[in-house]
Amino acid sequence: MTTDTEEKIVVLVNGIPASGKSTLTRALAEQFGFPVLTLDSLKEPFMASFAPVDRLRNRQLGCAAYQAIWQVVAQAPTRCIYVIDAWFGFQPKEVLQQGLQQAGVTRVLELWLAITPDEAVARYQARLTDRLPGHPGAEYLPELRKLAETAQPMALGPVLQLNARNPDQAAACAWLQRQLRLPISAQPALSASG
Repeated sequence: MTTDTEEKIVVLVNGIPASGKSTLTRALAEQFGFPVLTLDSLKEPFMASFAPVDRLRNRQLGCAAYQAIWQVVAQAPTRCIYVIDAWFGFQPKEVLQQGLQQAGVTRVLELWLAITPDEAVARYQARLTDRLPGHPGAEYLPELRKLAETAQPMALGPVLQLNARNPDQAAACAWLQRQLRLPISAQPALSASG
């Protein structure tokens, strides 16, 4: 049995594209002072360097960025808690489990942003001009709609489901604080060993 100080914990901020993961991730990082890894922040510099990027290359870069996340987590000290922003369902659950195992993660917490198909499509469409070339464009909207109908959290540990339309960031922070057993007066940037 591991003690708190021996645990390697990750917080997955999960949801389909356009569900609000980045906004929630920034709020959690600001509140707790945890380092952040995002699939897009690892992938997009390569997309810019290798432009033009088609859908296949985008997916290849996404898979490589996903592996890079687990390499970074594997090298981090045990007490370092990463907040990881990604749509984890873009690959089979077994790929996530393998990455977690290779990184030595012993505990997974997940914040799931649930979004309706209409809301997902509207949000994605609204930000089409803000995305780097190489991300799927308007042709992706029917696929995104179907994805929103069936997507589920990874559920490899405790899950807090939030409504993507108006996620309760205070509730998310309170839930995370309880899960990590942080004292209310704790300075979040210190340690999560409570």
